Amino acid sequence: MSDDPIDPERVSEKLGDCGCHSEPDAEQPSIYQEFWDDTRGELKRRDYAKILATVGGVTAAGSLVAPSLGLAQVFERSYTGPVYSDGVALVDANGETITESALSEGEQMTVFPESHPGIDRAPTLLVRFAESEYGGETNMEFTVSGYAAYSKVCTHAGCMVADRDGTTLVCPCHSGRFNPLSGAVVTGGPPPRALPQLPITLSSEGTLIATGDFEGPVGAGGE
Repeated sequence: MSDDPIDPERVSEKLGDCGCHSEPDAEQPSIYQEFWDDTRGELKRRDYAKILATVGGVTAAGSLVAPSLGLAQVFERSYTGPVYSDGVALVDANGETITESALSEGEQMTVFPESHPGIDRAPTLLVRFAESEYGGETNMEFTVSGYAAYSKVCTHAGCMVADRDGTTLVCPCHSGRFNPLSGAVVTGGPPPRALPQLPITLSSEGTLIATGDFEGPVGAGGE
């Protein structure tokens, strides 16, 4: 795969208009790369940085990060197995495992399953808040040390839930809003259901791992 930058307009034309547009004043990602199909849903470590350019890294409370492309359109789609399974590590955009100290309270980051980071259902929002702030529909058995993890794929049209408004997660496509402190339930917009939560824990090495797959279907449909 060439590492030469690709004109975003040409990429957009090739992928088609998914309706996923960033906010007018949002900072645009600086790297645009195509992700070639891999039926195993695997990527080399150097490709994580390219994913990070469009799905976002660590985000403090109240800040906004909006991709200009809906990544459900550029990730590998043919893999149909589980996204996570018991013991699968959560990794960042460089393929590095996530330690307990990775985030401070109020921060979030995009992570991926180490086993299948390149599949279209892989992007996962990892958030951290004080444990006392969680309630409502949050499955506390799925959380650890203030961390909760949810699918980043919007349940309305499959775009990336890439924006933040205070503690609320916001999808830039159609302004779907989700509350991560209450199981990522829908608080506004057209999404028909919450972002599915991922059960996580700390491994004996002190890194975050999944204890199973998402509690519900990822992305649009699946009701």
